[in-house]
Amino acid sequence: MNTILFDQLNKENLLPLTFTKPISHLRIGILKIYEKWEFYLNSSISNYTEEYLQTKFKLKIEDKNLLINSSVLPNENILKEIKKLEVGQILVKNSIPIAFIFNDFKMKEFNFSKINDLEHIEYKSDFIYIKYPWDIFSNNGEEIKNDFKIITKGRKSQKLSKTVNAVETENIFLEEGAKIEFATLNPNGGYIYIGKNAEIMESSTIRGSFALCEHSTLKIGAKIYGSTTVGPHSKAGGEINNSVISGYSNKGHDGFLGNSVLGEWCNIGADTNNSNLKNNYSEVKLWNYKKKAFVKSGLQFCGLIMGDHSKCGINTMFNTGTVVGVSANIFGDGFPRNFIPSFSWGGASGFATYKLKKVFETAQLVMERRGIDLDKTEKAILEEVFNRTDEFRAK
Repeated sequence: MNTILFDQLNKENLLPLTFTKPISHLRIGILKIYEKWEFYLNSSISNYTEEYLQTKFKLKIEDKNLLINSSVLPNENILKEIKKLEVGQILVKNSIPIAFIFNDFKMKEFNFSKINDLEHIEYKSDFIYIKYPWDIFSNNGEEIKNDFKIITKGRKSQKLSKTVNAVETENIFLEEGAKIEFATLNPNGGYIYIGKNAEIMESSTIRGSFALCEHSTLKIGAKIYGSTTVGPHSKAGGEINNSVISGYSNKGHDGFLGNSVLGEWCNIGADTNNSNLKNNYSEVKLWNYKKKAFVKSGLQFCGLIMGDHSKCGINTMFNTGTVVGVSANIFGDGFPRNFIPSFSWGGASGFATYKLKKVFETAQLVMERRGIDLDKTEKAILEEVFNRTDEFRAK
């Protein structure tokens, strides 16, 4: 059956991470959400998302379509229940729609109020639901474990070098071309996954769970605490704790990143630090685009959420629970505000608008280094986000 992952019920809560991509293209654990579903369903998957993203993230529609909530992460139990669904039924858990089958699905005419007319089948087991950005790092350890098991099942790891100091080696997996010399690896009851052609440099110390995805590099002397993911084509160094670096991003120098999520094409300047705990140890609040207000996270430890293409200069300091939008450029001394709108240029002393022409110039240079072109589709997405976020920028 044709499978579609849909965004429409929760995309706003996951901004700014979902300004530039569907929910299913968020990374948590080792894989992106859609990649997890493709593993479980053994088939390709398309996305039903906002119209301005649909040009890049294609939608495939057939006569009979299984639609799955993109915020729901797969497991064997939920897959079993989804396979039992018939046309006219919807699988739900505590009023959260999980999946339904629709025969006559027309994207431009479809109204999600129609799912209320379907026969509700209550799902009785547990699953991970990504409602807010902080749910990504909060559930990252569990997802590294789940992804590790499905990726490595029936396969054999490359051998560790004799220079590596490692324990629990049965829970360490190296893909072809991975390089590690003179490092310390401790899964700590979890898992360590090193992707294809990734490299861990000398004197790095890793306490799992940890995932270093393909073509990424852990710099000399890095200190990594679980549960952390460094996505593909990225560089990471310094001290990192319970964070997800989505991919094509760099935090290559000393400084602390904790309980955080970085989007793609981000760069963290040398000696940048984020706070992940308030001085009074109270609950952290973060900016929520849907409510246009700060909301309670339910967390005591919560650091930085940064959208795609954003960057900060050396010695930047981020307060606990800071949310940075898309294509922001932050620099200077002092603590900037803990909500930095998209396309902002500046720091603690104030912000101006980061003009689109300059945004495109920088993005082109950054992406060219990875052999990727900033094409018309990418520019159109950034321009749409620029227009949508105008109300949040200082005039």
